[in-house]
Amino acid sequence: MSNQPSTRWRDLRLVLRPFFAAQPRALLLGGLLAAITVLAGMALLGLSGWFITATALAGLHAATAFTFDVFMPSAGIRLLALGRTASRYGERLVTHDATFSVLAALRVRLFRGWAKAEAARELLMRPAQLLFRLTSDIDALESLYLRLLVPAAAALGAALLAGVVLGFMHVGMGLSLTLWLVVVGWGMAAVIARRARRPAVQRAHAIEALRARAVDLVAGQTDLVMAGRIDAQRDALMNADMHLAKADLALNRLEAAAGFAYGSAGTLTLVGVLLAVGALVSEGLIGAPAAALALLIALTATEPFAALRRGALDAGRTWLAVRRLAPRMASEDAEAADVASSDSKIALRLHDVGVSHPGSHTQTLSSISLTLHAGERVALIGASGTGKSTLLATIAGEITPSAGAVQAQSSCLLTQRTELFQDSLRDNLRLADPHASDEKLWAVLQAAGLERDVRALSTGLDTRLGEGGLGLSGGQSRRLALARLLLRPVPLWLLDEPTEALDATTAHDVLHRLAEHAGPRTLLIATHLRREAALADRLVCMAQGRIACELHRGSEAFDAALRSLRPD
Repeated sequence: MSNQPSTRWRDLRLVLRPFFAAQPRALLLGGLLAAITVLAGMALLGLSGWFITATALAGLHAATAFTFDVFMPSAGIRLLALGRTASRYGERLVTHDATFSVLAALRVRLFRGWAKAEAARELLMRPAQLLFRLTSDIDALESLYLRLLVPAAAALGAALLAGVVLGFMHVGMGLSLTLWLVVVGWGMAAVIARRARRPAVQRAHAIEALRARAVDLVAGQTDLVMAGRIDAQRDALMNADMHLAKADLALNRLEAAAGFAYGSAGTLTLVGVLLAVGALVSEGLIGAPAAALALLIALTATEPFAALRRGALDAGRTWLAVRRLAPRMASEDAEAADVASSDSKIALRLHDVGVSHPGSHTQTLSSISLTLHAGERVALIGASGTGKSTLLATIAGEITPSAGAVQAQSSCLLTQRTELFQDSLRDNLRLADPHASDEKLWAVLQAAGLERDVRALSTGLDTRLGEGGLGLSGGQSRRLALARLLLRPVPLWLLDEPTEALDATTAHDVLHRLAEHAGPRTLLIATHLRREAALADRLVCMAQGRIACELHRGSEAFDAALRSLRPD
């Protein structure tokens, strides 16, 4: 427990470093404009009060009425009013634009931190939790700047201005007011943040649970009904909603108490200044206009501190987000786990690679050593469950090996399942090359044998696909995946049964196009189909997670192994 504060500050630094590195000038300018807005508002109200009082007193006597200068104070009031409006507009524009830009950059940084071995598997296991990190947790950092740092800086500026103005009337009064505002204003914010931490954290957990259980209820309602668990899932959803309501109630009560506390502090501040300026007026040290100025300055000086209330109430949620996100803030320049081979003639080198799945002590792969030279075409063959797909996933970086070393050139993995998204055909293709022109997209569609089908569609590349590529047949989906593969400029293709579940005619056409456009690339194909293994010049036979033997084209053993595979 003793090192908790140091851990919190370390986590805060990890999050704040990229936060302020993204838009440092804009964030600083936004804080400055916020302070200027507050100071201009205080000066406007104080000058207006002084001017009204001084004008009223000057009007009591004809001599002073004609000599009193009304133009300079009027000009100052107009200037402050216009300046306050401009600074407020600029502050809102700059702070919010900078904050949203920073949050967008943090989302990219966070997503890059997840782009590591086993990322896809972790996403499938905890989709709601990871989505919550990208959305709500990142959004929670908005309060860190907009509702904590900016109001705190503006409140400090207000306290200093109030102290300076009242200090010209009486030094002790100015110093006392500044200290009072800082200690009480910031102190109450700290107390509120501490008391709000638990319900704010409970609220964040409840929202996360509510969303996840609602999605499970909607998406899995058929399975839940079949299993007789629909009522249990509904009860779990109601339980999460109940916890959310309790947390909201606690925060609402605390917000009401915080509003009362800040209101009471403002009243005490005004009463204290009123007594002090009353004493100064009675002693003849200041006049009535200066007293009005002091009262109005003191009145407006407490408002920026009240703005800290919202940030203090959100502080618990913000700290929770910081704690969650800090370990995830991986550097964009971090090296990938798989180190590219320094020898350009070697496309892949595996040395005593072992793989064990989480929670299992049994190795799926054991002592795998394999070398592929650039331009080679190799097929991994063997019975189902021998580790072919696991080996490809390990080479692609989807799985972290528990032993050994993997050295591979940049690769692209084409699995049995075609991953298509609810988006246009164009954007599904551009996943492989975000900057590809339409001409390039049509070229790869032609190479994949899909151009004619897409041109027959009324909206062409703008055709919207449903979830999972709904709208395309299985063969068309596989051809689209092939077109995407052709767009990806990598020297190593990893193919996991690329024509599985396709009819023979379509499968042979896809394989022919794949072989034709592979060019000098290196191919590693995991298969149990004869038509796919026929592309290879070398067969690597796997058994029980190990390499049993390697067979080269032209040998009788190669031909025998090829004949033993499943035909079309």
